[in-house]
Amino acid sequence: MESDWWKSAVVYQIYPRSFADSDADGIGDLRGIIDRVDHLARLGVDVIWLSPIYPSPQDDNGYDISDYRDVEPVFGTLTDFDELLAAVHERGMRLVMDLVVNHTSDEHPWFVESRSGPDSPRRDWYWWRPARPGLPPGGPGAEPTNWGSFFSGPAWEFDPASGEYYLHLFSRKQPDLNWENPAVRHAVYDMMRWWLDRGVDGFRMDVINMISKDTSLPDGAVTHGVLGDGSPAFQCGPRIHEFLREMHEEVFAGRPGRLLTVGEMPGVTVDEAVLFTDPDRHEVDMVFQFEHVSLDQGPGGKWDLRPLRLLDLKASLGRWQAGLAERGWNSLYWDNHDQPRAVSRFGDDGLHRVESAKLLATVLHLHRGTPYVYQGEELGMTNAPFAGPDDFRDIESVNHYRAAVAAGEDPESVLAALRKQSRDNARTPMQWDAGPGAGFTTGRPWIAINPNHVDINAAAQTDDPDSVFNHYRAVIALRHAEPAVAHGDFTMLLPDDPVVYSFTRRFGSTTLLVVANFSGEPATAPVPEESEWAGSELVLGNYPADADAAAGSIRLRPWEARVYRRVR
Repeated sequence: MESDWWKSAVVYQIYPRSFADSDADGIGDLRGIIDRVDHLARLGVDVIWLSPIYPSPQDDNGYDISDYRDVEPVFGTLTDFDELLAAVHERGMRLVMDLVVNHTSDEHPWFVESRSGPDSPRRDWYWWRPARPGLPPGGPGAEPTNWGSFFSGPAWEFDPASGEYYLHLFSRKQPDLNWENPAVRHAVYDMMRWWLDRGVDGFRMDVINMISKDTSLPDGAVTHGVLGDGSPAFQCGPRIHEFLREMHEEVFAGRPGRLLTVGEMPGVTVDEAVLFTDPDRHEVDMVFQFEHVSLDQGPGGKWDLRPLRLLDLKASLGRWQAGLAERGWNSLYWDNHDQPRAVSRFGDDGLHRVESAKLLATVLHLHRGTPYVYQGEELGMTNAPFAGPDDFRDIESVNHYRAAVAAGEDPESVLAALRKQSRDNARTPMQWDAGPGAGFTTGRPWIAINPNHVDINAAAQTDDPDSVFNHYRAVIALRHAEPAVAHGDFTMLLPDDPVVYSFTRRFGSTTLLVVANFSGEPATAPVPEESEWAGSELVLGNYPADADAAAGSIRLRPWEARVYRRVR
């Protein structure tokens, strides 16, 4: 249907700093994206999502915004943006902006005024609180709550001038906006309307389920270390549905065009996601959830690594498929700017890199939901070989290394976890060709280029029919052409098989069977009606076809994935 066009669409995320540099300063920019937009058109994607391009001190690589209505000069100008938007629209694609409104930069004029003193008219645009009763302001443990920041340390920063603290769930340079204040909400809505009037096609909303806080700001449980987990007080808080419905009414309702709203929601449950994405509730079109990218983490959190079990992955993704089967919609992704590279985390980035990259594309895109491709994923880009702590640029990684080593952890163990999980894995420059700057820049890149760009790059793949890139093109084309991919129901098969991931998609008289071997050894897929399926039409695969049909069984080679179709 025209109203839910995004169900058959594919979104491509661009991290501008690392995509393409047009002026040799080592940092990607808007003109670099303009120069490469035909790569995206050839890939076949429908929507481009830009990570933040707004003016920013770059403490968190642009997610600390100091002006919502302009472009960071290192990326270009509003004129460049308008040219990019026109180029995207001319090629039949849409462009979605990253909306970061849980917090601003501490250099945003709103916060500068808020910080000027307790009597500032914008003081309550942010969360200011006095020290904990009985403790001297600024002293150890005097923070208003025991909450920890996502970027290490307390979630409160002391302001000596006023003797109070401000809340920052992320960096101390990212103070949280107080959405309880109607003036804050309407200033945000006005900014959103400004971008839509300029022609953008919607928003991906960063940590949007954190904008509503329990105003009592209770202490959180301490499960490890000395800081508490405040998430029960700010993830899917008491007024979150009210705020999102108000946003829809103020910004999107009645507006012509077919816009897209995506809510990034850490910690969201399936039941909550149904409410957020039920079209009758007018909140968001789809959620971005994190359950499946937490399965390789232990109780200690992101850096407490555990082996990933396919059974856990199937159970998680299957639960979301079942939970949103009747109402609601999910985003499908393996990686993004905050996650390590998909083929290094879920596949085999060594011997079977090409096969496993194609398998991951096949399995993900055949689920029900809207798939996302993160820049370089379509090439099978891998994690980077970070030699030491000085190679990292991401504030989360830098702060974690410093805090963990100071707390007595073994530096090599900390570094090993960073190599696997750091967000910098996703932020190394896009690998366009085998040249010294990987086609990304002729200058010195802001972060080191992965040395494997000499083998893994777009120039080597675009005209190779067996490349990862062209497999992604085929998967995307199948979603566009076969209604069962976007609209069919989902049935998980072989839930207890430790290496084979299999499911069906059914729409009308058409049924698709997906079988995938998540291992480096041959495997058999004992699906129901196996012999009949083995002789069915093979519509997509990542190996040359073999003689399964004659054998009456489905035997999969290492990291092999197939999609069969049957029409009755």
